[in-house]
Amino acid sequence: MSVLLSFPRKRESIPTVGVENAPTGTMGPRFRGDDKIGPALETAGAWMLALVWILPLAYALWAAIHPSAYSAHFVLDAPLTLENFARAWNAAPFARYFLNTFLLVTLILATQLVLCTLAAYAFARFAFVGRDIAFILVLLQLMIMPDVLIVENYRTMSALGIVDTIPAIGLPYMASAFGIFLLRQTFKSVPRELDEAARVEGAGPLTVLLKVYVPLAKPVYIAYGLVSVSYHWNNFLWPLIVTNSVNTRPLTVGLQIFASTDQGIDWSVITAATLMTSAPLLVAFLLFQRQFVQSFMRAGIR
Repeated sequence: MSVLLSFPRKRESIPTVGVENAPTGTMGPRFRGDDKIGPALETAGAWMLALVWILPLAYALWAAIHPSAYSAHFVLDAPLTLENFARAWNAAPFARYFLNTFLLVTLILATQLVLCTLAAYAFARFAFVGRDIAFILVLLQLMIMPDVLIVENYRTMSALGIVDTIPAIGLPYMASAFGIFLLRQTFKSVPRELDEAARVEGAGPLTVLLKVYVPLAKPVYIAYGLVSVSYHWNNFLWPLIVTNSVNTRPLTVGLQIFASTDQGIDWSVITAATLMTSAPLLVAFLLFQRQFVQSFMRAGIR
């Protein structure tokens, strides 16, 4: 009777100098240095973009709170003053310009929210003949620059007899293709079970929209509101064309008086006036920046 003895074989070790264990399917070695270069480049790029964005604002702040003699001379012991803000406020009827701008952006935003909400709800949850074609036509509006339609818009406002009025400034912008697209993407991500549960409870389509869809899209509404307000707050060309009097001019058109070169250009006063007009937008963005970024990230993922 023979007995077979088996001995364990010694495994041969393969040297892996400088190479990490790559997952199955990789084509080559992966070095540890690659994981550090990417984040470093991203951080450096972010800091460069931040500097490009903050430098004009820093200069405007410096020139606004210092006398005119120090607007281009950066001396640490330069005297501080608020006289530039007082001079800018007295040089133009800023109170009227602020009121006109506030009424304008409020009128446009309120109308856009109503129209965009109804249109987005229809495109997202209702099936009707020509829905996709109609939505494509809405998206085509994003490819048309508003400046191309200035002549036709002015003819329309003149035919309606509302030239040199605040509604004439806002009427061409009261339907927003971007707002419809953004809200449609948001409404499509809402589970249909919530819609069906509300209908079982006896809620109609408008009630479902107001009680289910609108509350869930609150961050998107905030982000879109900031975009709409900032755009129409800074809009210049169309208000300049359609307005003729101080009673209807917004802030951007009112700032045009500081561009007069008859008595020279005082950059300290100009920067002070610019800070006064842009301060509300900066404060609003700082307050809602988290909702602003998150809402567009979610909309892009959807």
